[in-house]
Amino acid sequence: MSTQTSTPSSSGQTGFQLPRWAGSFGFQIIAALVVGLGLGLLAKYTGSTKASPNGLGATLQTIGSSYVSLLQTAVVPLIFTAVVSSISNLREVSNAARLAWNTLLWFAITSLVAVLIGIGLGVLLQPGANTGISGETKEFAGKSGDWWAFLTGLFPKNFLGLGASSTVAESGAVTTAVSFNVLQILVIAIAVGIAALKVGKQAEPFLALNASALAVIQKVLWWIIRIAPIGTVGLIGNAVAVYGWDTIGSLGKFTVAIYAGLALVLFGVYPALIRSHGLSVKQYFSGVWPAVQLAFVSRSSIGTLPLTQRVAERNLGVPRAYASFAVPLGATTKMDGCAAIYPAIAAIFVAQFFGIQLDVSKYLLIALVSVLGSAATAGTTGAVVMLTLTLSTLGLPLAGVGLLLAIDPILDMGRTAVNVAGQALVPAIVAKRQGILDEGLYNAPRSGDPFTDDSPAEEAAEGPSVTGETPTDRDLADAKA
Repeated sequence: MSTQTSTPSSSGQTGFQLPRWAGSFGFQIIAALVVGLGLGLLAKYTGSTKASPNGLGATLQTIGSSYVSLLQTAVVPLIFTAVVSSISNLREVSNAARLAWNTLLWFAITSLVAVLIGIGLGVLLQPGANTGISGETKEFAGKSGDWWAFLTGLFPKNFLGLGASSTVAESGAVTTAVSFNVLQILVIAIAVGIAALKVGKQAEPFLALNASALAVIQKVLWWIIRIAPIGTVGLIGNAVAVYGWDTIGSLGKFTVAIYAGLALVLFGVYPALIRSHGLSVKQYFSGVWPAVQLAFVSRSSIGTLPLTQRVAERNLGVPRAYASFAVPLGATTKMDGCAAIYPAIAAIFVAQFFGIQLDVSKYLLIALVSVLGSAATAGTTGAVVMLTLTLSTLGLPLAGVGLLLAIDPILDMGRTAVNVAGQALVPAIVAKRQGILDEGLYNAPRSGDPFTDDSPAEEAAEGPSVTGETPTDRDLADAKA
């Protein structure tokens, strides 16, 4: 049966129309992955290296880095406006405290399960034994995580949570780089949001302006996300051209252990939780998959945030007032891939690599740090800082961090995909437990297009309100008519 269809054009000729699935976001991402893989292999085997890329390698690198830069550009205004808006939306929630508590509780529960899986795989697979790599590695010179740095980092140095550093070249040229701390921005936004709620009516113009700014920022981000297939070609192609299979092979057992843990959580733990709450596993995956795909190629939970929130609301039936609180919070603190599975297996790898024995108390400490330490990674190099935090807490050599940095981009794709899947999962579970999940929307057929503009009908059919009031079948029928 042919998937091609012909329709008469205005000139009377027969026109060609692509099948519907060929125009879907998911298909475009998969096609971009294949193209990027092919171009990356071509660049690598025509002599492109990280130090001296050839024309194709440089082009892939530029496309990939430019796309990530576009995503990062909107991070600061997105987080601020999204968090302030989400807190203001709690005015519409009659059980806001219970929802917030349950959200944090399920964040911790799923993180604990993920870290236990990581510990189990580390002990079973012994990824640090017999690697064939020399133990003489350079000391890691990057930022190391610790609890004191985390606590002092909570206090913003300026209103925007921005920092700047300058370097002077031998020629005398001065280069200044501006950075931002997501954790500090989160603290500022929470404080502003709570203050606006306390002020009351006088804050209404500010909240309206913030909501308007958020809508504009999200529209810009939708444009950026729409070109994700182009960015995917560059990101995947550059990863293959730079790292290839040789680097992965040298740490093959470790790579297999990480991806095995990620697969067990994504395709084992999450479906079990969905099924235990009486929901369809198939509908969960079909609903969350657009965000998971974008997270895999972009390696950014924050950059994927608008799409994650969109699929949580439209596909999984989470009420908007609750989703706009839970998903942004999860994007900065809910990291089963980066802050649970990865540091657990990596810490065991480092201990085995350097011949250090871990006792039961060390494994318990790994679990404790992983469950409580996710917030410490917000706004930093995620998994790297989480790993240094874990190693420093256990007293393990930080030189192991530098050893694993070589394959970090390859691992980060899978880690971020699991992070985002969990960030959409928990709001759906909590909404179901609190009786506010729109199961009709959750079980509805997927359109395959997460970018359809909101319409009044969709707003009306969005689902049960977070006050626990469920729309009638007639209301939904009228809204969809």
